[in-house]
Formats: sequence, C-alpha cells, structure tokens
Amino acid sequence: MTTRVAINGAAGRMGRELVIACQRNEALTLAAAFEAPESPALGQDAGRLALGEDLDVVIASAAERDASTFDVLVDFTRPEPCLAALADCVAGNAAMVIGTTGFDDTQLDQLNDAATKIPVVFAPNFSAGVNLTLKLLETAAKALGDDFDIEVIEAHHRHKVDAPSGTALRIGEVLADATGRDLGECAVYAREGHTGERERKTIGFQTIRGGDIVGEHTVLFAGEGERVEITHKASSRQTFAGGAMRAAAWVAAQTAGRYDMNDVLGLDHD
Repeated sequence: MTTRVAINGAAGRMGRELVIACQRNEALTLAAAFEAPESPALGQDAGRLALGEDLDVVIASAAERDASTFDVLVDFTRPEPCLAALADCVAGNAAMVIGTTGFDDTQLDQLNDAATKIPVVFAPNFSAGVNLTLKLLETAAKALGDDFDIEVIEAHHRHKVDAPSGTALRIGEVLADATGRDLGECAVYAREGHTGERERKTIGFQTIRGGDIVGEHTVLFAGEGERVEITHKASSRQTFAGGAMRAAAWVAAQTAGRYDMNDVLGLDHD
C-alpha cells in the first residue's frame, strides 16, 4: 500500500518539482494539492501544471484542507502557511515533511510542540549530498579547530526571501558545535567600513542572490599558508524534491517526534 502525499504550495516552483518527485517514487501516491485561497492555480490539475499531464488531483484552497485525505503533507512554502498546514496535520493526525525556512523562535516553538503529537521531518535541506557534506564539515572543523578562520558563502536565486539560507545557518550550527562555540555569539553576517581585524573565533556568512542559482554552499577554512574549501552545488530542484519524497515515505511509518535528514538517511547524530 502506497503512502498518500499532499503538497502545500503545489503550483509554485518547488511545489511543481515536488509533484514530479512524488510521481517518480513508487512508494508514494499524490493524493492532494493545495495553494493559497487567492491563487490563480485553484481548480487546475496539479499534474498538468508540473508534468503536462493530468493526474486527477485538483489544486484546492488551503482553507479547505482535510488531513483525512492524506498520510503525509510536504511543505516548502513560508513560515505562516506552513504552520497553518502543520495545525491541520495535528488535527488530522497526519505526518509532515517541512523544507520551509525562515522561522523565528516563537514559530520554532510551535513546530516543536506539534512534533510531540505527530511525526515531523524538519530539515533546511533535503539533498543527500548536502547532508553528507555536513558530516564532512563537522570532521574538518574538529580537525582544523581554532587554527583556521571559517567563512560560509552561500548563493541562491533572486526570488529567495530569507538570508542567510536555512542550509547556511545549519552549516554554521554544525561548525560552531564542532569547535565548541555558540553561533549566536560568534556569527558575523555583514562587514562594512572599518571593521578591524578578524576575531579568530568568528564564523562569517556571505550571501549572494541572483539569477536562477538553485543553491550553492561553500565553507572556507583559511589558515596560514593553506586553505581548505568544501563546496556543494545543486543544479536542479529535483535534488531537494527527491529527498523530501524519500523523507515522506520514511516518516509515514514513524511515531510522533521531530526528525531530520540524518534520521531519514540513517546517519549518526554526533
């Protein structure tokens, strides 16, 4: 029996990729698709928009969402509509996969509370390559320690509304934990004017927005006489969509709790 999947924001760029990825995963069936109540895509077939062929799944208003029609909802929208979908999932006892970023602390508290009631996979990046990169970065940071300056450079398309990216912030958390630092205290997000010498234990973030860049993240470890660079580049949103659908198939069999891609991929939590 396949897992019934719903997609929030199904008419958007990422939503259409999720529809395609769902169709490619034999363990899943697209059961529902939702958009904002004012979306011009309401009433259209989700498959026609994403694949050019009907799937008999009409895009419905999120205001009419019924969690009894699906087992897992996948959301890559924005914090407010994502949390509304999360509340519906809790009410209907459906699982959720969340790739949305940009939550503030209060919103994260709501997410964590929901995860005590239903299974939730929450990750800033669903690419298997990115999550393996995080493990490499942890190893590198522990080995190089305070002898190397650390900078995080990320680039995304011009339509991305939050900065730094959720993936970049997760990278920062991994680097800070590996070097015994508090990211809230050591992160530097902007430099301008006479900044003085670089503090050894800071972790710098540089953000690039332009064109149709899907997603690129580089961590620069700069030492005396040498530097190490670890980079991940995504050339297709299917990288993330496929990972999200892998998570959807996995989370459907889990008990209530907050999970991430390490759990889905079977990687250790060090």
